[in-house]
Formats: sequence, C-alpha cells, structure tokens
Amino acid sequence: MTIATTNPTTGIVEKTFEPHTAAEIERRISLADSATRSLRTTTFAERSRWMRTAADLLEADGDAVARILTLEMGKPFTQAQAEVLKSAKGLRFYAEHTEEFLAPERVEDPSSVNASYAGTRYEPLGVVLAVMPWNYPMWQVLRFAAPALMAGNAGLLKHASNVPQSALYLDTLFLRAGFPPGSFASLLIGSRDVADVIRDHRVKAVTLTGSEHAGREVAATAGREIKKTVLELGGSDAFVVMPSADLDEAVDVAVLTRTQNNGQSCIAGKRFIVHADVYERFAAMFAERLAALTVGDPMDPATQIGPLATESGRDELSELVEDAKAKGAAVLAGGVVPNRSGWFYPPTLLADLNDDMRIVMEEAFGPVASLYRADDRQQAADIANQTTFGLGSSVWSTDPDDHEFFTSTLDAGAVFINGMTASFPELPFGGIKSSGYGRELAAVGVREFCNLKTVWRR
Repeated sequence: MTIATTNPTTGIVEKTFEPHTAAEIERRISLADSATRSLRTTTFAERSRWMRTAADLLEADGDAVARILTLEMGKPFTQAQAEVLKSAKGLRFYAEHTEEFLAPERVEDPSSVNASYAGTRYEPLGVVLAVMPWNYPMWQVLRFAAPALMAGNAGLLKHASNVPQSALYLDTLFLRAGFPPGSFASLLIGSRDVADVIRDHRVKAVTLTGSEHAGREVAATAGREIKKTVLELGGSDAFVVMPSADLDEAVDVAVLTRTQNNGQSCIAGKRFIVHADVYERFAAMFAERLAALTVGDPMDPATQIGPLATESGRDELSELVEDAKAKGAAVLAGGVVPNRSGWFYPPTLLADLNDDMRIVMEEAFGPVASLYRADDRQQAADIANQTTFGLGSSVWSTDPDDHEFFTSTLDAGAVFINGMTASFPELPFGGIKSSGYGRELAAVGVREFCNLKTVWRR
C-alpha cells in the first residue's frame, strides 16, 4: 500500500513516504520495549507533568496541525482546529485523573479471605500497538496514547496510510514533552505488516479502530497469540424522533450529526427513525436543511462539508446510494456525484427503504442519511436494533417513559437523550455486536491495558 498524502479536495498526491524497513521496525519495537522498563520506574507525577507538556505543545502547534488534518483527510479547517483542542483536553484529563483511576483497592475485611491484607493493584502490560483510522487523525490516536502512557505502557502506532504527516507529527510529540525515548513511536507500514508486529513477543496488546474486516483480522491474529484486544469497528447509529420531541432542535442536530467530519464519523447518527405523527414534517425540514449546506474547499470558512477522505470511500458511498435508488428508494436531497475535481459527495437523504437495499444493513460512511417511519416506539426500537452494529444511539423525546424504554431497549454502547452522540474523556466509549468490544476513555479506558493483579498477604 502506498503511504502518501493525497489532497482529497483536488485528488493530487502531495507527498509520498517510504515505508519503514524491517531493520527500522525492529529498532522501534526494541526501543519501545526498553521504554516500558524505564516507564515502570517513573511516578504518576512525572508522567503527568510530561503529559501536560504534550498538551501544551499540541495547542501551540494547533493551527499547523489542523492544516495537516485538513490537507490529508479533507475535514473543514474549523473542525480540524476543534479536534486539536479536544485532543489536548484528553491529554490533560488523563494527566489529572490516571493516578486515582489506578489507585490500589483493598478488601475492607481481609480476615474474610484469611489474610492480614488483600486487594488489587493495576500494573502496565508493556508495549501496546494501536491500529488507527484516518477520520480523526489526532483524537483517535491520543485517546489511546494518553491513558496507555499514563499507565506506564509504551505505544506503537500504525496509522492509516493516507495520513502519514499526522502520524509523523505524533511520532515526536511525546519525546518532545519529556517521555523516555521509545515511549511512543509511529510505524510507517502497510496493513499487511500489522500481523507480524502483533506476533512480536514484545508487543503485549492491541487496540484498533477501523472496519469490521480489519477488526476480525487483528482479533484473529491477537487471539492466536493470546493477546488482549480492544476493538471499535464503527456503526450505523439510530437517531429516534418521537412525537413529543422539539423538532427544530432535533432536525438541527440531525443535520450536524450526519454531516460533521464530512459525514465520516463512526458514532454519528446515520439511520433516522421518526414516529409517523411527525414523520412528514421532520422529513421536509431535514431535506431542506441538508440541501442548503455549502459543500466546497475545506479551508474556506464558509464551507460546511468538504470532500470525502479517499476516492474509494466516495465510490463506495455512491454505490450504496445507487443500489438503493435502483431498488426504489426516494431521494429527498442530493444523491448525485458532482462533476468537479476532488472526492466530493453531496448531503443526501434517502427514504422509502426496504430490506433488499444494501444501505439498510451496511454503514454509509459519508453525508448520506437513511429515513425510516415508525408507528410506535416498539417498532422504532425494532428498526434501530435490526443492524449488526451497536455503537451509539440518540433519542429525541420529552416523555420520561420514552427515555426509560429506549435506554433499556436499544442495543448500543451508548444512548444519548435529546443530544448528539459524542465522545467525552469522562465517559466510556465503545460498542457491542459488530461494533466491537472493550472500551476507551474514562477510567475503564486506562484499565483496559493494565494487569489487574490480586495481592494477598497473611
């Protein structure tokens, strides 16, 4: 696979990079292994100081980093700037809270287990490999790197091959901040080389955010090696609208959730399931507001939606829409690839969907929304749960009974009531079913890559 920065706004290859040689890969893994032994001797206070410095450096480099994100994957520049700030916030969150998250715990009455002391403690696993996607080139990586390093692990990053400049920026960030050499390193390698890194005895665990296919491959390799994995594999999130909802707010958020990051967000609402009582009004408002959005150069402040990150991604999205159209879907907005350079796709709204259409079960990774009508909340839940995915979900209603019903009924890693699904450092993030397993962020995110050691003393 070519490792290159290709500008999705123009389709022009801006810069190519040579993959790391076998010798360089070995050097980086060896250095990471040495760093784990060094990190074990450091204190939370030391690692916290370095992590805060990394956050300061990232913010100081903010606009330059944001330009890299926009250049490499096409998100509007203002959204790239917001990603940088969110990433710095995540670094500071773990700098502040990891010590309490990993504090030893003790049994109140150790005599119940015939001991004078009994409890648990968290210890780092060692070198953790992260296989990361291109859609949030900073945030996706740093929400792994911050807890892993703060716990005393070292990190290796195999970033997506279309965001090499993002990967190389991260390659030096933690060293600049004061962490021991080798604590974090990027590997410029193709997907076919990942299995060999996983099989290396010095690599103790793997985390992946990406496609279901990639997750299966990584999990299979790690499973054969008996190594811990955390997988976040995307989703086709439900966005449920009930009769008591504030429709204006629900439509505004529906537009934002389906078009943020140019529609390339795993946790964004993709399937809009609307109660029959408000379906027609919601559909008309949604279509009108989607059609009014400005698509264009992501560096232009007036642009609301830039290009998709890759030509193949744009083509796959178009194929899903064309399949639905051929099988009878109604196109309420968009639906046609524009005749222009770059990998653009218009905000699109599809209705009158049936089970023969691929888009009903497959994830639409771009600004395409699927609209469903539900006669009651049970039917809404059934439609929401019909896919193999289970990442996030959003419910719009002012009825407390609806809140409880959907919270307990929806098959998802998260349920947001009257708000857009999002990731926060303070809350666990992850899914069920084909959306993966394990959790990132919050306390559980730092504990995923620790050995929970039981300590018993007579």
